Amino acid sequence: MLKDVVVNLSGRGPRDFAAEYAISIAATFAAHITGISFVYEPVIPDGTLGGVPVDLIELQRAENSKAANEALSRFDAAVKKAGISAETRMLDATFGGAATRFAQIARRFDLAVVSQAQRERGASDELVIEGALFESGRPVVVVPYIQRRGLTLERVLACWDGSRTAARAIGDAMPFLERAKAVDIVIVAEERKSEEMTGANMSAHLARHGVTASIKRMAKGDIGIEDVLLSYAADSGADFMVMGGYGHSRLREFILGGVTRGILASMTVPVLMSH
Repeated sequence: MLKDVVVNLSGRGPRDFAAEYAISIAATFAAHITGISFVYEPVIPDGTLGGVPVDLIELQRAENSKAANEALSRFDAAVKKAGISAETRMLDATFGGAATRFAQIARRFDLAVVSQAQRERGASDELVIEGALFESGRPVVVVPYIQRRGLTLERVLACWDGSRTAARAIGDAMPFLERAKAVDIVIVAEERKSEEMTGANMSAHLARHGVTASIKRMAKGDIGIEDVLLSYAADSGADFMVMGGYGHSRLREFILGGVTRGILASMTVPVLMSH
């Protein structure tokens, strides 16, 4: 059951594509949604504290506060129009602190929704994605900044490689898979083979949940796995993707794996990730 959704709101631009998509998810599942808006602390370059005018710091603080309030206003208007149960929270945080705080909040929700990192604030957006993915213990839907429509589940791609994270993602995505009109279990073939890699067992598991899935085996060739997946998503007309979020820990700091990073950089459809 999917009954409690949290979304990280963005104060940039006239629209918040991640918030709009999250609201459509909540409306589809008759879920409650909470919008989190961060008032970011002013960014002061190292070693320049004494050289930055106080009024400049306060101006940045005021602009950040205005952006956070505008994000809340847009969200309030959108959920009212959608007629769904909702609430908001506005929190003070640094860019790095916001990622940890959002991940901690997301632990008590069924699903977290965040936006794809954009160039103008890529580092902070990436921190929020990584925090939600690796620290929340919950599935995360990352919404591409080109997304212009709400949740549609005409064709869902479930990426499968027999791994723990892929299994976790498919399990977490079951509410979406059960509503999908078509589900493809996509396997990118490499040298490594195993009984679980065939996808037949996963297909049988999904069938027991009433989900009819087709197995699609793709040759990796000379390109990256992420490129194979994105190419298939485009060719098949997919509108939602499910995959494990890969990474490794270096001194307690997670670093995104190559496939995960590649998908997040070039994604064209919303992606549900679990770690």
